[in-house]
Amino acid sequence: MAGSLPNILKRFAARSLSKPLGGSLYNYGLRFSTMAPNDPDTHDDFKPTNKLENSSTSLKDVVEQISAEKSAFLEIPNKLQDNLVHDVKDNPIMIYMKGVPEFPQCGFSSLAVKVLQQYDVPFSARNILEDAELKSAVKGFSNWPTFPQIFIKGEFVGGSDIILNMHQNGELKDLLKDVTSKK
Repeated sequence: MAGSLPNILKRFAARSLSKPLGGSLYNYGLRFSTMAPNDPDTHDDFKPTNKLENSSTSLKDVVEQISAEKSAFLEIPNKLQDNLVHDVKDNPIMIYMKGVPEFPQCGFSSLAVKVLQQYDVPFSARNILEDAELKSAVKGFSNWPTFPQIFIKGEFVGGSDIILNMHQNGELKDLLKDVTSKK
C-alpha cells in the first residue's frame, strides 16, 4: 500500500535528511531549528521580530518607561499607600482580585480563591474592579502587572498560577501551617 505509515515515514525522513543543515539540528531525521527560516510554511506571526527596529521607540525610552512604572507607587496618594500597607500587614492572607471571593469575575481570581479555600484559612480580599486607583496602586506596590495578587504574611507571593503550583508541590501547606483556620 503506497500510503502506509512505514512508507510515509520513510518519505518524510528522506525529505528531511535531504535538506541542508543551515542552522538546524537534525535528530533521527527530524529537523529542530532555533530560528524561523524563510519557509513558506512558516506564518509571519511565528517569525522572530525586533519591535524596536521598526519603531520610533528607543531603548532609552523603554528604560525610562520602566523607571516611571517603578516609581508609580510613590505617586499614589498617601492614604491609598497606607491602606495597602495596612491590608497586607494586618491580614495573614490578602488577595487583590477581580470580583469578590463569593463571586469572582475572572477565572484566575476564581482559581486563587478555590486554592486558598482548600486550606480553610481566613483571607481578606479587595475587588480591584471597583476602584481604578486601587488597581494601579496595587500594581505599583507589588511591581506585578496582573491579577489576582496574593500576599501571605506580609509578603507578595504571586498570582493564581504560583499559588496553584505551591499548592501542588506542598509549599503552600507549609507556608499556611501557622495561619489559624476559620473554625
